[in-house]
Amino acid sequence: MEGYCIRLKEDLQGQVPRGRENLGRTFGSGCVRCGKREKAMGQRIEDTVTVITGASSGIGRATALIFAKHGGTVLLVARREAALEALALECEAAGGHALALPADVTDPGALERVARQAVESCGRIDVWVNNAAVTLFGRFEETPLRDFRRVLETNLLGYVHGARAVLPWFREQGRGILINIASGVAKMPQPFTSAYVISKYGIVALSDCLRQELVDVPGIRVVTVLPGATNTPLFQQGANYMGWAARPLGPVADPERVARAILSAALAPEREVVIGAGVRAGIALERLAPALRDRWAARWVEQGHFEERPVAPSSGNLFQPMPEYARLRGDWAQPARQPGWPWMILGGVLGLCMGVALAGRGR
Repeated sequence: MEGYCIRLKEDLQGQVPRGRENLGRTFGSGCVRCGKREKAMGQRIEDTVTVITGASSGIGRATALIFAKHGGTVLLVARREAALEALALECEAAGGHALALPADVTDPGALERVARQAVESCGRIDVWVNNAAVTLFGRFEETPLRDFRRVLETNLLGYVHGARAVLPWFREQGRGILINIASGVAKMPQPFTSAYVISKYGIVALSDCLRQELVDVPGIRVVTVLPGATNTPLFQQGANYMGWAARPLGPVADPERVARAILSAALAPEREVVIGAGVRAGIALERLAPALRDRWAARWVEQGHFEERPVAPSSGNLFQPMPEYARLRGDWAQPARQPGWPWMILGGVLGLCMGVALAGRGR
């Protein structure tokens, strides 16, 4: 049987009314194709329409699949059309509905078209997940400025474009959930990935600013998700000018773990969702003893983030997608060489700082 995503693409050729004027007629009547009735948030995932950027691999792919397994309708956005079409069929087989919408998040017009198509086909958007990301390894002054700029355009401006595309629809609906996938490094920086870290800091700031601007629409929620290292193809695809192959810093989480957190945020939105005890501990150390963490990160990242395997300089997937990595995982086991001493120092410092804080309260 022909996939739902393919049928819906044909429907969009002119059979569905276009433009925001259609929102008032379809918002209460549910999805044009699957007949789902619109409900207030707090509903089951099977009643939701969700847009996911960066859906072709890693966390985005895992999120699409888990939403589909719960019967949700997912609109899949990434540069790799063939990968999206294959994923859409997987989502349908899992029990959901899916539409593949190839788009580059660096193009604001493309994301505006994605938002319009979502409303045209399903009458509304319940959840928008900004997830598309690329990365760049290398010393700050040795990475090409063109590559540095591309990371910011994708990771930060891509989220800006997504938010600007969906927020007018959310405002007209009076509700919606914007989920921005940041990273633990947004609150505990690290060397040799400065463009990526800067972009993730910016995502946290973007979320914070939007929450303040949206206080006049209580039905719109903005969630920031901060995962740690995740077993995705990001590291194989990343631009690399370090001279050594990159790998994730442990402990490494499965992408399904992050996807479950995103699913929970869609059902019960929180301000921030931090994933993993290691991320929480690192954030706490950054707040309590930043100078110590600077010295720790400088040594730990250089030792643990790169393999003893030389690689030639490459821009990775910054400008062209790499179809061979359109998959869920990066095949990373727990890194074999992860220094144990940083965690002991971290635990000791946190214990000492907590003891000092408690002692101060008792005076």
